[in-house]
Amino acid sequence: MAMLNGIMTLVAMFTFLGIVWWAFSRGRADANHEASLLPFLVPDERSTEKKEGGSHE
Repeated sequence: MAMLNGIMTLVAMFTFLGIVWWAFSRGRADANHEASLLPFLVPDERSTEKKEGGSHE
């Protein structure tokens, strides 16, 4: 049972390291930059509320 736990730990560790390597690779730099700007493309909630029903302050 201990051998199985060790093997599964190694599989999980290599999977995690592979995902980290993929996420921070140079090929993903443009996609990461584009994704980092997504929160700024969402309309501001305050300006939406004022347009719909007037001021709620």
